[in-house]
Amino acid sequence: MRGIGSFLMLTTIALLLRSTAFSSLAMRGIFIDVLAWTTVLWALRNGDAWGSTYGFAIGLVADIDAAHWLGRHALLLTLLGYAIGRLSGTLVRESARTQFVMLAVGTLIHQVWTAAFDLGGGLVGVPSLLFRSLVATLVTASLGTLLLMGLRRLTGRPLFGHASGTTAKD
Repeated sequence: MRGIGSFLMLTTIALLLRSTAFSSLAMRGIFIDVLAWTTVLWALRNGDAWGSTYGFAIGLVADIDAAHWLGRHALLLTLLGYAIGRLSGTLVRESARTQFVMLAVGTLIHQVWTAAFDLGGGLVGVPSLLFRSLVATLVTASLGTLLLMGLRRLTGRPLFGHASGTTAKD
């Protein structure tokens, strides 16, 4: 029951941040991809099955919230959650470098995927969309890694557990 509560709480917080604080930052050119960040975080912590489930749920709700093609975010975030979750059993998940790389790769893939839908049939906007994707990747991976380091410092215990697939017990 605790896992479902965490699932719903993280989804709600991520979507609220996306539609309030981070949307005002995006208007100023600072893009933080909270959908990719939370999907990578959930997949690293809970593995491939829960990672893909979380990616699908948050992607579907984000698609409904943004009123565009249904499945645009859901498909990619499901695949991203599955891939990161599969890798999480073989990675040193507590390493800041591992977290940065996973966040950067996940964000870049998500940003390029969504940018492909924003082209609107022309190639004129490609440089600006690629620049936006790179900015979002660097900002999200950097801030996400710093946030995870702060959380680990605050709690005083590992956030993800060992690479054998076990998660940290609360």
